[in-house]
Amino acid sequence: MTEPRREPLGRLDQPVEPGRVRLPRFDPESFGRWSESIARYMGTAQFIVWMTLVIAAWFAWNTLAPAALRFDPYTFTFLTLILSLQASYAAPLILLAQNRQTDRDRLAMEEDRRRAAMQKADTEYLAREIASLRIAMGEVATRDFLRSELSRLADELDEAAHRRERRARTDRDDERKDWEEDH
Repeated sequence: MTEPRREPLGRLDQPVEPGRVRLPRFDPESFGRWSESIARYMGTAQFIVWMTLVIAAWFAWNTLAPAALRFDPYTFTFLTLILSLQASYAAPLILLAQNRQTDRDRLAMEEDRRRAAMQKADTEYLAREIASLRIAMGEVATRDFLRSELSRLADELDEAAHRRERRARTDRDDERKDWEEDH
């Protein structure tokens, strides 16, 4: 028995692909929600008050404490570094939150446009239906028309009844005259 032929691990006619650094995977939606919550908090008065208190305490400690206990001397280099670091992270988080809000606004606007188009189509359909009903109503007898026709018909019936009554009276009168002449 012969061993199956094995392909070499790397082909000599193609360059070797360098090993890639694998970054940890994260859920973009969760990260977006987290960044929005940070951006919202940074826009509150509570954040400004706490930030002011921390900076005031920093200044107080580093100016009033004994020299041996001060960790950031007068130029406050470490505080500047911390504030710069906070700003460098805050700006992209705020931009990310704004981009997500813009995306939500865009989707809401598209949905509003879609609904407006549907409402316009529905309104146009109803307007056409109302117009067709009005046209059809032109061919249908109205209440006033029926009343006038019924009253005209009643008048004609009354006249016909009066004529019959007169004719019947004249016929009776003629019969009576004929009877009187015969008797």
